[in-house]
Amino acid sequence: MEYELPQTPASMPGVKVAVLGAGKMGGILLQAFLRNNLLHPEQIAATVAHPERAHALSTQFGVAVTTDNLQAARDADVILLGVKPLQVPALVEEIRPALTGNKLLLSFAASVKTSAIEDAAAMELGVIRAMPNTPAMLAAGITALCRGRFVLDEQLAIAQRIFSTVGRTVVVDEKHMDAVTGLSGSGPAFIYIIIEALAEAGVNVGLPRDIATQLAAQTTFGSARMVLETGYHPALLKDAVTTPAGCTVDGILQLEEGGLRVTLIKAVKRATQRAKELAAD
Repeated sequence: MEYELPQTPASMPGVKVAVLGAGKMGGILLQAFLRNNLLHPEQIAATVAHPERAHALSTQFGVAVTTDNLQAARDADVILLGVKPLQVPALVEEIRPALTGNKLLLSFAASVKTSAIEDAAAMELGVIRAMPNTPAMLAAGITALCRGRFVLDEQLAIAQRIFSTVGRTVVVDEKHMDAVTGLSGSGPAFIYIIIEALAEAGVNVGLPRDIATQLAAQTTFGSARMVLETGYHPALLKDAVTTPAGCTVDGILQLEEGGLRVTLIKAVKRATQRAKELAAD
């Protein structure tokens, strides 16, 4: 799909953004910027490793795409770092000649600390670390943001606006980012297993597979919306479904006997520990 220039003013006029490493998440963000009219195409630049890919992305989105990280960074006010974690220090060193104290570096590379980026930049500038998750593809993600030592409030607000195009945002202290990785970063995989298991159970009790999968997925989706939009504690919402001596309470007893609650807690703790290990490497 190709994007036409919008007629209405952009929500963030006058801000130029560069996405260095427009891979999966970078591409999702590019689409979101344009779809939500956050930025016009002429406000965006992106980089990829190969010229053929640059041409394809430029044609698709109508934005400038190149293999030159330094040039893209030189013209940008906000620089998104979308490369793999091990590549971040080298990328920051590569674009260092283009960096100034009033630019914002926004990294969504897992387990790379803001201090490591600040050290690679070798100057005092705003660095924000983001941890989005894959439902961002459908603008249903959640992104945790933490600020480095030199981030201004208005820069944090820019980061929140950028990631609000792909879902909700929360701001946390950096000490919590490994836990965020273990919960919301890895969490979609845990939820998919739950949906898969519910669907298999539906098949086991006689439902067609396609209907069982739809019932399981929509039930998960609706339950999540209930938590987010009512603001009620999940336990309270659970109790509203659980009538005395009914079907649900028998099912819950089976879940508790099987250790589902403890197993999910252990899964998040183990994923968090692995994130800590990766951050220490």
